[in-house]
Parts: sequence; C-alpha cells; structure tokens
Amino acid sequence: MTTKLVILGLPSSGKTTVFNALTRSDAPTGGFSSAADEPNLATVKVPDPRLDLLTEMFKPQRKVQADVQYLDVAGVGKGMAEKGMSGQLLGHLAQADALVHVVRAFEDPNLPHPEGAVDPARDIETINLELMFSDLAIIEKRLQRIAAQLPKMRGAEREAYEREQAALETLKQALESETPLREVVEALDPEDYKLLRGFGLLTAKPLLVLVNVGENQIGEAEQIEQRLIEQFARPGVQVAALAGKIEAEIAALDDEDAATFMEDLGIAESSRDRVIRLSFSLLGLMTFFTVGPDECRAWTIHRGETAVEAAGAIHTDIQRGFIRAEVVGYDDLIAAGSMAETKKHGTFRREGKTYVVQDGDIINFLFNI
Repeated sequence: MTTKLVILGLPSSGKTTVFNALTRSDAPTGGFSSAADEPNLATVKVPDPRLDLLTEMFKPQRKVQADVQYLDVAGVGKGMAEKGMSGQLLGHLAQADALVHVVRAFEDPNLPHPEGAVDPARDIETINLELMFSDLAIIEKRLQRIAAQLPKMRGAEREAYEREQAALETLKQALESETPLREVVEALDPEDYKLLRGFGLLTAKPLLVLVNVGENQIGEAEQIEQRLIEQFARPGVQVAALAGKIEAEIAALDDEDAATFMEDLGIAESSRDRVIRLSFSLLGLMTFFTVGPDECRAWTIHRGETAVEAAGAIHTDIQRGFIRAEVVGYDDLIAAGSMAETKKHGTFRREGKTYVVQDGDIINFLFNI
C-alpha cells in the first residue's frame, strides 16, 4: 500500500524546499509559474527502528520498508477557491490520501510574503478557508444537479437521490459554520460516507500543518509548534515544525557529513524522520512485520484491521486460503531474543481470522493455496 500526501501552501511558503527535505530530492525551488505546472513527485521510505533491529536479528537478504508518496503542487493563492481552482490542481488535491500544509514562519527580506508580513496563524486560517470554499462549491454544484433531476425520479432511484441530498445538506451546513468536514463525515451513516468519499472533498482529508521555521528559529521551534498546536490541532489535524532549508541541506549530505553539520548547528536529531512518521500515522496506518532469512518487511494496514485483512495486504491468495496467523508482539520478541524463545516464554500465539492486528506484530500466515 503506497499512500499519497499532497504538499500545498501559499506562494513563498517554502513548499518545494520542504518537499526536497522530506524526499531527498533536488527539485528547483520557486519554479511554479501557474497551477498547471507539473508537480514534483517522490516516494520515500518510512523510517522504523524496529525494522532495523529485526534485520539485525534475522540477517535477511533484503530489508523492505513501508513507504509514502509526496506530491508538491503549485501554491494555493488567497481567493483562488472562490474564483475556481484549476481542474488540474483540484484533481491533485482530491486524489490525495492526506494534505500537508506548509505554512511559513521564517523571515526573508529577499522573499516577500504575499500578505506583506509573516503570520503563520493567519496563513493556516487562509488555507483552511480556501479548502472549505472549494468543498462548498463542489457540494452546491451537486445539490443543484440533484434538485434538477429529482422531479424526474421515481421509486428507489428517487430515494437514493433524496438520501444523497440530505447528506450533502448536512455537509453544507458544517462548511457554512466553518467546520471542516473531517469532523463530521465519520458521524454519517456508513453508506452515506462511502458515497461522499467519491467527491474527493478536501476538508474531509487528514491534514498535517507543517510550520516552516528559519535557521535562526531552530531553538524556539518547539515553542512555535506548541503554540500552533494549541490553536489549530483538532480531530484529523496534526501540527509539526520543520526547518525546511536546513533539513533540505542535511538530506543532501551523506550520513557522516550530516552528523557533523547537525552538531555544528546544535541539532540533536533531524526532524525529517519525525515528519515522515507523522505523515504515516496521520492516515490511521500502522505496520506489521514478516521476517525470515530471505526478507524482513514492513507491511502497511489501517488500524483496526484483522489478521485475514492483513493477509490480503501481502497477497489475495493468502487471504482466500487463510488458516491461521502465528503472531509475536515486537516487544515480546526483542525481550525473548529469538523466535524460539518466545515459544518458551508463552508469547508466541496462534490467532484466527478475527484477531485485530496490533502495531508492530510479527506475523507468519499459514494458508491453503
């Protein structure tokens, strides 16, 4: 499972610099001249120290990490949604599994802010409103079409249209009260929720607000982050700070040079890995592992999925022929020191189809072909 996060923000927020930092790319910055410009795309591995330790333990021929994909699109300007976003830009945003809003906190006299002054809180609110306006336009357009078609409808078809109309009206009311849809859609009837997912509504998507701080703000990055968390963290929203320019420079170095550079700057740990892990968890994803002499691998599933669903993440044949799952928790394996020792400690378990997989489980699936 590869998930896609789309990076957006106001012009001059440092979006592409952040993209380069997260993906170790070298995309030219300031290169977007219009919303129609081709976006930057890259896939990155999700850092997981657990997989590193399992690889040391089992010494497989290869290690396979989970991954996420980042897409860096053209800047979203103030008032763009009311005028109508370009179809290409809206298409990229609608197809995202989650959104990453890069908001500027750094000062740079050579790069004027579009609003004349740097104010992260104002910019977060601006983008939030742009996304709401975009969703409202989509919903109103659909409601107009339903209203035009309803008089012609009869029976079950009419009931389906009326149900959709009622669900859309609920969403419209939320947006008009400036409530993002991620806070209301999950309260809908599952059938209505499934129907509305097809619209690609932007404020229904999980959101990571990434505060782009300058080099001179590294010492106060945690305080800036905490201040904005208190103001903007809501269900489905996370806030983190990242020194985009510095992290992009670190990402371009080899490990030894990066460590020296970070030491010179007084940085104990790169924020890049933390942000990638946040991106992963924001989507409600988690990891289970398969291990052996050939491969140690991290598999991605949604929290709450069962053993038989996890089997399907590997191959549909394993899911269809599922017999049972042999499961050991990561902490239990590390404490025991080997798979054989987990059996002696009683932490090796056999589970059926309905077992809810836990983050970090090491699983071997038994199945019929």
